[in-house]
Amino acid sequence: MGLHRNARLGLAGRRALVADVESGCSCREAARRRGVSPTTACKWWRRWSEAAVEQRGSLACLEDRSSRPLRCPRLLPAVEQQQICAARRRSGWGPRLIAGETGHAHATVWRTLRRAGISRPPRQPREQPRRYEWPCPGDLLHIDSKRFMRFTRPGHAVTGDRHRTGAEKRARVGYEWVNSLVDDHSRLAYSELHLDERAATVTAFVERGLAFYAAYGIEPKRLLSDNAFVYRRNRSLAELLADKRIRHLLIPIRRPAGQRQGRALPADAQTRVGAGRDLPLLRPPRPSTVTLAALLQRAQTTQLARRQITAQPCPQRPEAGHLDAEGRSRDFLDAT
Repeated sequence: MGLHRNARLGLAGRRALVADVESGCSCREAARRRGVSPTTACKWWRRWSEAAVEQRGSLACLEDRSSRPLRCPRLLPAVEQQQICAARRRSGWGPRLIAGETGHAHATVWRTLRRAGISRPPRQPREQPRRYEWPCPGDLLHIDSKRFMRFTRPGHAVTGDRHRTGAEKRARVGYEWVNSLVDDHSRLAYSELHLDERAATVTAFVERGLAFYAAYGIEPKRLLSDNAFVYRRNRSLAELLADKRIRHLLIPIRRPAGQRQGRALPADAQTRVGAGRDLPLLRPPRPSTVTLAALLQRAQTTQLARRQITAQPCPQRPEAGHLDAEGRSRDFLDAT
């Protein structure tokens, strides 16, 4: 395990403490000399006296031990741990899916996999880079161009000042163009920096670059570029390369499997001839809260039919003139 970061004594201090005890000092006296408690001195002396010769030579007995308990009553049995590990190796699932299969908590499954060393999939070895180098100088030249922003002072990412004056906001700083030619074998490069886009013509740059390589005795045979329009559809560049007998190569475009290139027909073109099938006019039903509402509603109880009400005369309210002083009608008084 090594040493704890808050340990009072290192390996040299512990070895000196043990040497003091071997020379005849007591554990209490050795602890006082080294600035530790007597309990600590007794611990290191006991481990030193019980250690083997090999452990004393490497000072392995004076290193800190793990505080993990030697016995864990709640640890899963070995059979269940083997089942979890077997499910991991068979399916490659994570802890939650394995927990649903084995019936254990996903935290328990994760600890079991981590204890077995298979909690993470093994890292695949990286593919070695495909390095190539043409045998002779001039066999292949790489050409490329890059546009860079031109500025008068560093921006807020460097200075931390976002305040700009009106003149700085209205000023159009512009761009810079860099064209480069690199020899594949000798790595000899020729670059030009242009402040104007019109001056950064590819044909003139290639002509000056070929003269630069000719001064070093290099006769280019091939020129490799990307599929940019200035390289692929440049007539003047094609004529210059044809006069110099230089072959122009383009980087192949990587397309996904099954993608058409240009106007080429697909491999199963005969099966695709004819009118396509009719599209459905109605959208298929999807499970949603609307379709599930009928299933979630409570069953309606049957209601009894109402009685038919016979025609009965409505009671008429007596007029104010037919009431006595107490508010009773005269008809009521006659009846009583």
